[in-house]
Amino acid sequence: MASVAQGARAPLSLAPDRLERALGWLALVMLGFILAALARGYAEWPRVPALVWVHLATILLALALTPVMLWRPRGTAAHRQLGYVWCAAMFGTAIVSLFVRVTNPGHFSPIHLLSVLTIVLVPLLVRAARRHDVARHRRSVRGLIIGALLIAGFFTFPFDRLLGHWLFG
Repeated sequence: MASVAQGARAPLSLAPDRLERALGWLALVMLGFILAALARGYAEWPRVPALVWVHLATILLALALTPVMLWRPRGTAAHRQLGYVWCAAMFGTAIVSLFVRVTNPGHFSPIHLLSVLTIVLVPLLVRAARRHDVARHRRSVRGLIIGALLIAGFFTFPFDRLLGHWLFG
């Protein structure tokens, strides 16, 4: 029986763990809420600024790709290609969100801090993946999903924001 050298760690599994399975499902739930809100707000679509539509499109793409990225095999060419698309969607939505100030015209809100964090973390997670630093890449992806997709997404529904108004109004 081989033993692991003192201080050495067993290689990380590339298979999704419970947290990643849960994050995939939560991304699908968030996607469902957003699509339901969009369907209910159909009559108001013409009044929505183009910048908000770009923001919604990029976030919908990231949400739809999240379970695919988390549940399918990793380290493959497909994972890498879809990962670049997911990162571009996350980076794009963060950049665009800096210009979306409908709720607080002319001013940033606390949620914009997540946008700045996303702009910093996306290149770092790409770098970690390219260096095959699985642990850092996994932590960064999980952090972005929890913070930039799920927490930020949750805050699009209360406080009479657009999607919350459409879904619950």
